[in-house]
Amino acid sequence: MKVFLLKKRRMAAGALLLAATVALCVLLQATGAYAVYCGGAVRKLPIYSVAREEKKVAITFDCAWGTEYTDSLLQTLEREGVRATFFMVQFWAEKYPEYVKKIADAGCEIGTHSATHSQMSRLSRAQIEEELRTSCAAIERVTGKKVELFRAPYGDYDDLLIETAQAMGLYTIQWDVDSLDWKDLSARAIAERILGQVREGSIILCHNNGLHTAEALPAVLCALKNRGYAFVTVGELILRENYTIDASGRQHAAA
Repeated sequence: MKVFLLKKRRMAAGALLLAATVALCVLLQATGAYAVYCGGAVRKLPIYSVAREEKKVAITFDCAWGTEYTDSLLQTLEREGVRATFFMVQFWAEKYPEYVKKIADAGCEIGTHSATHSQMSRLSRAQIEEELRTSCAAIERVTGKKVELFRAPYGDYDDLLIETAQAMGLYTIQWDVDSLDWKDLSARAIAERILGQVREGSIILCHNNGLHTAEALPAVLCALKNRGYAFVTVGELILRENYTIDASGRQHAAA
């Protein structure tokens, strides 16, 4: 009987230890300390989403090739009273300055998407600075407004890239809802992907020249409005100071 009780106590103690270990790992993961606890280094993260109680989201469009569907996007945004955020590559902004102006005049926000759409984690600090400096300047020459946001091409980043962008006054922005519109999904598939993933504080990734993006946009905006969501620009959604970023890239107000 004593042996049985001893084994039972050991099993209970083991279960408690396991539960405590799991809880600790969850806590570390949520605070971004997981890598340190497991013997690695904490990686710097861009902003994927923002922890908010209000049902606010930001829809974004990356501009790198073409303009065929941009007018339709802008017409839908204007009709629905939505201001979006556009991330522009320098060569696109220089090729289509009239669209840079159209987008700015529509009240939408513009950020840089680099100068050459390269994999910037492979670049030196000097090369990164040049990419960001010239791409921001190309946009600012048309809009007269300072660029404050940066999205890395391909979503590819490292600590050096985020640190360099931050030193230049730029917030590095990722996304937590990927429409995959660049894969030429149908309008229905695009809408279903977005509507199935969105939550408070989400940043939605789309492309200005996706084959069916403009077709999907009215349904997306209507459905999210019916769910009680409001649309803001990324600059209005993010926290500018006194914040932390957890291991999932979600931005939180500092306690």
